[in-house]
Amino acid sequence: MMAADDRFYDRALQRISKLMFALAVAGTAGVWLWRGWTWGAGFAVGATASWLNYRWLKNIVDTLAGRRPASRRVAMLAGLRYFLLGGGAYVILKYSKINASAVLTGLFVSAAAVIIEILIELLYARA
Repeated sequence: MMAADDRFYDRALQRISKLMFALAVAGTAGVWLWRGWTWGAGFAVGATASWLNYRWLKNIVDTLAGRRPASRRVAMLAGLRYFLLGGGAYVILKYSKINASAVLTGLFVSAAAVIIEILIELLYARA
């Protein structure tokens, strides 16, 4: 049986995931309309990399907390994730017309989602 604190944190993580998706879609559409396809695609690439990094970190924390069984795959991704993200970013930015500033902006999607979740929790704490 799951403790009340675990349910609370699971709901917060679900909201963060939904917020990340909403911010990625809204940001991509907004930037695409405002600055063109190279910026929209760049924001989408950055938001995707941000989401991947968030998921990988969540898997590592779940493994360390004993919520998931440890596996070689998790350990390999933990060690290689920055090389994978960095290598992917290098190839995309070097050989495509995607805007690097937009990619960098998209990388902040997970941080923005966490900040919004903090604000939501602060509002609920006052009520």
